[in-house]
Amino acid sequence: MGERRTIVRGAVATAVALGLSVGVSTSVTAGSHGPVAKIDVNAAKAELGKRLFFDRRLSGDAGISCSDCHSPDHGYGSKEALSPGYPGNGHFRNAPSLLNTAHKKTWMHDGRLGTNLNDVTREMLTEDYIMNMDMRMMQERVKQDSEYLALYKAAGMNEPSNGNIRKLLPEYMKTLTTRNAPVDSGTMSAAAQRGEAIFDGKGNCNSCHTGALYSDGKRHNTGVPENLDVFMDPMNHQAYLAYGIGMGVENIFNTKRDIGAAVQSHEADGSDIGTFMTPQLRGLKYSAPYMHNGMMATLADVVDFYNQGGGADSHKSAMLKPLRLTDGEKGDLVAYLEALSGDALTGSEFVWSKPYPAEYEVIPNWTQVDNRTRAPIKK
Repeated sequence: MGERRTIVRGAVATAVALGLSVGVSTSVTAGSHGPVAKIDVNAAKAELGKRLFFDRRLSGDAGISCSDCHSPDHGYGSKEALSPGYPGNGHFRNAPSLLNTAHKKTWMHDGRLGTNLNDVTREMLTEDYIMNMDMRMMQERVKQDSEYLALYKAAGMNEPSNGNIRKLLPEYMKTLTTRNAPVDSGTMSAAAQRGEAIFDGKGNCNSCHTGALYSDGKRHNTGVPENLDVFMDPMNHQAYLAYGIGMGVENIFNTKRDIGAAVQSHEADGSDIGTFMTPQLRGLKYSAPYMHNGMMATLADVVDFYNQGGGADSHKSAMLKPLRLTDGEKGDLVAYLEALSGDALTGSEFVWSKPYPAEYEVIPNWTQVDNRTRAPIKK
């Protein structure tokens, strides 16, 4: 693959030197993709974070864990178009895949969080329509579990706190780095190789899907149709209202569309309404359905959508035009998108499978007991 790109560049250089007119921009930038870099991980802390990630006791009523929306079996995303919310709530978006999330600089479909994963973790734990957790209660729950205390000791850490819990979950998420994708190992099928040429050429996909993660990290309006279940299902709608009120969205009770990144960009002319962050494309084979609201069930649906020039929206990006791909070209493009997926991260290295305690041991006068040893505090 690298050799083929070198030949393309050489041919381009020759053509330019001869003064020939060539369409070359996408071929020249095709080499910008590459394997996702490894991240140094503290194994003991990541093991602690893994147990926390799958522990439903980190939610207010112990009814939902991080993994209930970010399932290993679905590329650490959700199989539902609209992800499950906190019990008694629905949700208004599809949970984004957590694959390579430690490599990102901006998070959420609307890009509203761009500091670090610690902040993302805090919002997911405490938001009332997601996990609805009081951080002080979370800290005490973890303190009362002897296995957590043993894992803390193995990691060279003191007793659990809400601060270090918010650091341990991101440490685990560092392990969710994709690997061994055919696009990186040079084992793509002939169809995928043809699809790569379409991706970087006729399809113009690399205008937004750039770099190792295949994302420019910017917001765009592609005209994705609204998922009407957000507004017709009371449980989903109340989650959207809670989000909108919290973000200060004007006239939220009469808003019948997901305004997307407008919650943080606030363009005066409204041109940012309906824009969403470019998603990374690694692990696509595992993470259906697609788009911020799960409106597309398969990669073939996604390719059909862009082949027709995206959806209908007055502020749709001018980059989107009908592609006029043939059925064969669309199939090749799907093959290439699938070749961006490597190993399924579903083994014991990534998934906590041991049971959690059914209930807690009662600790009389817990304020007078060392939570690590259960021994009375010496005065």
